[in-house]
Amino acid sequence: MVAIPHQRSHSSLANRRSSSFFNTPVPPPQPDVYYVGVDVGTGSARACLIDTNGIILGLAERPITRHELKPNHITQSSTEIWNAICYCVNTCVRDSGVDPSEIFGIGFDATCSLVVVSETTDEPIGVGPDFTDHKENIILWMDHRAVDETNTINATNDKSLKYVGGQMSIEMELPKIKWLKHNLPGGINDCKFYDLGDYLTHKATGSEARSFCSAVCKQGFVPPGVEPDFETGWSKELLLSVDLPELVENDFKRLGGSPNKTGKYLSAGDIVGKLTPEAAEQLGLTTECIVGSAVIDAYAGWIGTVAAKADIPNVVEDASGNTNIETSCGRLAAVAGTSTCHIAMTKEPCFVKGVWGPYKDVMAPGYWLAEGGQSMTGALLAHVLAIHPASQELARLADASNLSKFDYLNLILENLVSEREVRSVVSLAKHMFFYGDFHGNRSPIADPTMKANIIGQSMDSSVNDLAIQYFGACEFIAQQTRQIIEEMEKSGHNITSIFMSGGQCRNGLLMRLLADCTGKSVIIPRYIDAAVVFGSAILGAVAAESAVSEHISTKGRSRRSSILQSQRSQTSLSGAPSSGFNSAPAHSPYTAPTATASSSSNIVNLGYTSISNSGSHHHIPAMTPMEEEQTDYFNQPVVVTPSPVTKPQSAITDDEDDDDSGDESALLSFGSKSQVQEDLQQKFHKLGLKPLSTIKKVSSNTPVPTAAPGDKLWKVMEKMTGPGKVITPSDSNDPDRKLLAAKYEIFLQQCFQQEEYRKIVDQVEATNLKDLS
Repeated sequence: MVAIPHQRSHSSLANRRSSSFFNTPVPPPQPDVYYVGVDVGTGSARACLIDTNGIILGLAERPITRHELKPNHITQSSTEIWNAICYCVNTCVRDSGVDPSEIFGIGFDATCSLVVVSETTDEPIGVGPDFTDHKENIILWMDHRAVDETNTINATNDKSLKYVGGQMSIEMELPKIKWLKHNLPGGINDCKFYDLGDYLTHKATGSEARSFCSAVCKQGFVPPGVEPDFETGWSKELLLSVDLPELVENDFKRLGGSPNKTGKYLSAGDIVGKLTPEAAEQLGLTTECIVGSAVIDAYAGWIGTVAAKADIPNVVEDASGNTNIETSCGRLAAVAGTSTCHIAMTKEPCFVKGVWGPYKDVMAPGYWLAEGGQSMTGALLAHVLAIHPASQELARLADASNLSKFDYLNLILENLVSEREVRSVVSLAKHMFFYGDFHGNRSPIADPTMKANIIGQSMDSSVNDLAIQYFGACEFIAQQTRQIIEEMEKSGHNITSIFMSGGQCRNGLLMRLLADCTGKSVIIPRYIDAAVVFGSAILGAVAAESAVSEHISTKGRSRRSSILQSQRSQTSLSGAPSSGFNSAPAHSPYTAPTATASSSSNIVNLGYTSISNSGSHHHIPAMTPMEEEQTDYFNQPVVVTPSPVTKPQSAITDDEDDDDSGDESALLSFGSKSQVQEDLQQKFHKLGLKPLSTIKKVSSNTPVPTAAPGDKLWKVMEKMTGPGKVITPSDSNDPDRKLLAAKYEIFLQQCFQQEEYRKIVDQVEATNLKDLS
């Protein structure tokens, strides 16, 4: 069904500016071609709408709930998540003023959580601990109920396990399915299982196609051709040995089937299908909107960041000077949120102890991905603040200063350097040795039983002491990132740079520590908060590429346009109501898109002492060149990579975002949609701005070269991602880098000695228990 919205203008320039660096040209939108991305994180669903240059024109967010009725049993509802997605898509389309018939593609990403539905009815099945609540049909990724099941699976030493880092994590989905086998009343005979991302494409299209990303990364699927024993993709021997014959039945139907036989498996952005009439109605889109194969949320962060234009080494080009997806090899995507995932691509498989993978065909056929990770990063910083005696005092002081808690702590550290007359903030915390695996270790130890240990605590309960512990937590995140990178490089990776995303990018202290601890350049993306949902929109653009090319080459008279016109006419004649587009609920204080509010002041206007805190943050303007010469450890200079078209810094300033008076660019206004493109072209021409890229008409006589694996995905990524800001590490002889290197050796001792200590006492306790028996 075609949704026919009321006539609206496009977003204001102020809002459009918020989606890109102020010192970067903002290209005008390509008319009549747009894409939607959907991201489902642990705590919220988000949607964005982008044009063909990758400019975000609409962004919406809605919280989703999770329940923990029993320790380590954490569940969610696929019904609630789908409703939240529909709300967000309707809202961002409405707010952008774009006609839904001009949205060509949609992509989804989601957490790697297990969705359980009935094989006979396709309806949700409750996953416990309250099995009568069928709305709670998702076992969240962070659910740790399947400890014994994980150990049983790993004890098999099955060949497939070497492709998930040597052992399955408790966060993966096969242990959760085994737990359900033995605890779900009636067993799993009527169950079929999806990774959440694949469930969303199923909900959108009705297709049972699965993504390589979910099946390979989280379910133990090994793509055909990797080894002779895995032509079906699934290890029959493993499933039978761990008492899961139900998953083998009917050619692995409950897991999605075997490839090229009863199942279909797709790489990122491959076409799943078009929206069903029901899904189109609920989303406020059309049945001609093409759905791209989904990815896990962290992998959408990889898609949304690693093609950023930045002054970094080892750019791979072909004979014509063009880059390809191999360019991304060596670029580590660090997707930071509650936890952080570290994702890197290689041409050949690299087996890294404690790092998940290598995963084949996830992004592009023939390429491999590895995924390291830290179980707590954003959650770690929040936890350190929450448990300290000065937590309430910090909240009061930060609020009185109109700063976020993290901004205030950074200022305290700056002041302490002066008050205590120490060399730098790093030396200020030289005797704080913080090892922060409060929630176990994902990489590279791969031990969920690891715990935190902190050396250097005193009875000081002041805010000053809290600031030192906060610094220790930041240093821990950076040192553990170094540990992960070193393990990857020992096994064949060549990591050249770190492409960050997430609100942690605003913490100049943390970003500087990452650069100095690892010795790698850190690239901050154009979309700090929206990199993941932006990556999912790219999936929609990749899937819709052929439809867009046809639309451009036929000047809008494509078969797609004819179908939509026919549907629009039928809707008009029948008087049938349009889709949910016009009926999207207005924002309330509780469901307003906080991501949009965040983006309006800070998505790209990066001040390196600014950090978000629990969804709110204080805006500190970006540095001027004069200020860069006087920076401290928090605000060290960054390299801003020039865009293809340079523009005087004075053309658009930070102040314009707060006050839209006094500058011609701030006076851009938009009337009817028919005038939008003309007005934009004239105004941007006066400002000296040009598009980063455009869609070119494809002649029917032009031969189309055979695309290499991943070319389509990479070209769209490269075109849309835009520029990044680069934080380069200090010189290796810099005193702070030498101190951090010395503390890294202590960090490693804290990590490995913990294992030794536990082994010693476990041996004693084993003897004690034996004697008692």
